Amino acid sequence: MRANVHASCVEYKKKGILIYGPSGRGKSDLALRLIMEQGAKLVADDRVNLQVLKGKIKATAPTILKDLLEVRGVGIVNFPSVDADLFLAVRLVEKREMVDRFPEGEVYEFSGIKIPQISLYAFDASTPSKILAALTML
Repeated sequence: MRANVHASCVEYKKKGILIYGPSGRGKSDLALRLIMEQGAKLVADDRVNLQVLKGKIKATAPTILKDLLEVRGVGIVNFPSVDADLFLAVRLVEKREMVDRFPEGEVYEFSGIKIPQISLYAFDASTPSKILAALTML
């Protein structure tokens, strides 16, 4: 199965991170911070192609959006993009208060394949670090 989802995606140390939520939740901003502050690589911004290959969820950029990241207040910025196997999904919540202190094991499922998911508020300064901490627990 293949699908095009409204999300952003980065890769950190060969592990893909899908960032999703409604418009205005900070997907592109969070992707930018992971790239600029943590050394992640862009997979795709705004739209992400997903498909299952060899039992893993593969994320790629749609051709028209490849290498492009929207930076609010700056414009469209070019970053080389890579493909990635997803290891973690980040669901962005509307308010900081909606983040559980001790979350129960959330999962993201695509075409029968499940990966861990966490729910975070994109605009906390510590959010990029929380994502990388979650990756170390996988």
